[in-house]
Amino acid sequence: MSHPDRALTFAEAFDLPLSVDLRTAARAFAVCPATAYRLIHLGRFPCPVVRLGHQYRIPTASLMQALGIENLPVHAQDIEVGAEMSSLMHQPLCDQEESQ
Repeated sequence: MSHPDRALTFAEAFDLPLSVDLRTAARAFAVCPATAYRLIHLGRFPCPVVRLGHQYRIPTASLMQALGIENLPVHAQDIEVGAEMSSLMHQPLCDQEESQ
């Protein structure tokens, strides 16, 4: 995850570990961490939050569900390979023979 202030991409969302920190969850919802903390304190964060000592952790499955993303075993590499295959399938036949 390269830049902490931008929203997560679809591919990044599928590469998350079993639980994420609050900063990552805030990025997924495209809100700043301060807003995420405020929502937790108001009891209005959009998914369950687990407090471990002084940290908040958000189960990735709950995060994905709150974002409306189905829990499918898809990885960023699968998306990239699919996009590459799609571009190959849409090339004219003579271009495909040259690339082999």
